[in-house]
Amino acid sequence: MEKTITYFDDVGKANTEEVMKLSAERAAELGIKYVVLASTSGETALVAAEAFKGQDVKIIAITHQYGLKEPGKWEVDEDKLAKLNELGVVMTTQSHMFSGVERAIQKRIGGASRADVISDTLRAVFGKGFKVALECVMMAADSGHIPVSLDTEIIAIGGTRQGADVSVVVRPAHSFDFFGMQVREIIAMPRAKEEPK
Repeated sequence: MEKTITYFDDVGKANTEEVMKLSAERAAELGIKYVVLASTSGETALVAAEAFKGQDVKIIAITHQYGLKEPGKWEVDEDKLAKLNELGVVMTTQSHMFSGVERAIQKRIGGASRADVISDTLRAVFGKGFKVALECVMMAADSGHIPVSLDTEIIAIGGTRQGADVSVVVRPAHSFDFFGMQVREIIAMPRAKEEPK
């Protein structure tokens, strides 16, 4: 099989509409029924809902956990959430797969966790959006929103800072089976990477 990969010159929000268009085309070609994406406020999920309109695809939007920016608060815009509910988009939240309790231990006693090593490696080698897309797959799987089996393929979409700049075809896995996850295809990604801090 020969397929084209789209490479963007830069990371971030400017790539969102093209990522969604390419993802919708590939989902139709492969008969993919599930799309998982990162959407902090709901804005990226709305762009996805428009791009996939008319396709038999379930969109699962993953957002930050409660309290990430401010204790007890959720970053999702309530008006956007209402619109997404009308459109049948599932919006869910979970702790980040590569942090959670490990981050608390790191803050308290220092050092780096094995999950941090995986996260930082994905971010450095493939870019933040790539890492985010794979993290969202596990979050959707652990929430029960996508099927997980050896013959299931989904599309996962992630981004750097805001919007979407990565799309991949993935065989999903639960977080406890991280190494069972497989990236089957890269649909789009930026050539540039966000420089480490």
